[in-house]
Amino acid sequence: MEGLLDHGLRDILTRVGGVDRCVSEFIRVTDQLLPPRSFTRVVPELLHGSRTRAGVPVRPQLLGSDPACLAENAARLAELAPAGIDLNFGCPAKTVNRHRGGAVLLDEPELIHRIVAAVRRAVPRAVPVSAKMRLGYDDHARMLDCAQAIEAGGAAELAVHARTKAHGYRPPAYWEHVAEVRGHVRLPVIANGDIWTAEDAARCRAVTGCDALMLGRGMVRRPGLALAIRRGGDAGDGDPAADHALLAAPWARLVPLLADFWADVCSRVERRHRAGRLKQWLNYLRLAYPEAQRAFDALRAVNDADAIGAWVLRIQELPAPGGRALEADSAS
Repeated sequence: MEGLLDHGLRDILTRVGGVDRCVSEFIRVTDQLLPPRSFTRVVPELLHGSRTRAGVPVRPQLLGSDPACLAENAARLAELAPAGIDLNFGCPAKTVNRHRGGAVLLDEPELIHRIVAAVRRAVPRAVPVSAKMRLGYDDHARMLDCAQAIEAGGAAELAVHARTKAHGYRPPAYWEHVAEVRGHVRLPVIANGDIWTAEDAARCRAVTGCDALMLGRGMVRRPGLALAIRRGGDAGDGDPAADHALLAAPWARLVPLLADFWADVCSRVERRHRAGRLKQWLNYLRLAYPEAQRAFDALRAVNDADAIGAWVLRIQELPAPGGRALEADSAS
């Protein structure tokens, strides 16, 4: 989720719990060997054992279409001791596809095979190489060809987003096709797409037969989702029987996370973009939390970083019975 789920939000979400591994935003590889700072800028966790502060491994992701250049960059990346290297064959963005990256390659399984094989040969065997794909570009006619090309290239595992590029992110996700992929390859398959609740996770596992799931927008919307899936409950339902504080009092526990997020944004994002970053996350949170909707409404027209900062300080100081601390009608 380029532009939102970067290393700052990875740090916060993995502190909540329930996440086994992260995959970074993609690092675009075109026609040159990137310097180490290009990798550590996107994945600063590489400077700390390729793990978040919570100890969760982070696998950098590469995107491109030139097997030799990708292999050369993967070899340099491997020198930084990553927790693995992931290859992106799933991004549906028009700009990325126009430059022969992401999902557009799903019409060329032979090229996908060459990319995976070249990267696998270029890095030590101890460094896992994985890939993510969609069901196809315009349709899923070559879905199995692509999955088998990734397997034949030597990938250790495959994550499948259960839509084509043409589907974008429109519901539904076609989990039954993930099951079909799983039935035609031997490598582990990870299911992805439309997992918003623990109940969705259970249904996805039942349909796909996959034990492992990849969460994206669902985790941003409900930071306790991974933990809830692990514990068999729903993140955000306010169940008083839940023994984890975030699940028992979800919004009250989100307030300090929002404050930490804002502090991180202020430490590294240009001043004029800071308000937008906070509102971007609130825009996701409001789909699960009424309190976030009220916060988003309060800040919708506010772009001054100092005003946002004062608002963040104020919500931490206010009492929060029932999560009503965020019902301020102004940020100034």
